[in-house]
Amino acid sequence: MQRVTSAKVTVGDRTTGEIGQGLLVFVGVDRADGPPDVQYIASKVRDLRIFMDEDQKMNRSVLDIKGEILVVSQFTLSGDARNGRRPSFASAALPQIARALYEDVVRELQASGLRVATGEFQAMMQVALTNDGPVTILLDSRKTF
Repeated sequence: MQRVTSAKVTVGDRTTGEIGQGLLVFVGVDRADGPPDVQYIASKVRDLRIFMDEDQKMNRSVLDIKGEILVVSQFTLSGDARNGRRPSFASAALPQIARALYEDVVRELQASGLRVATGEFQAMMQVALTNDGPVTILLDSRKTF
């Protein structure tokens, strides 16, 4: 997840999602993921206080600042590059399962009243962003790092 002043996803010459100030969230779904993982990730994205308050302290959430969220599916987050020189994606969820959980994350965020834009599942996408800070936060519902 990256705090951004703007972000945009295109597929070919078509823009699929674009936001102003808020969060760019890359979502990777592993084989072991399910509804509790969706809830964990959506609540962290929505409630994590990583935006500045009037004292320049990270004390506001995307909800507090009425920011926007761009959610992009990215199966390569499941890549394991510990052995050899080519990553293994064996832990990535099958596409039909990953799509459902990805869409559940989007719905959970939208239910909070946030404006949520998306990329296009399983498409080759170009992502352009202006990282604010830069601030990049790793979230893992399994807390493996």
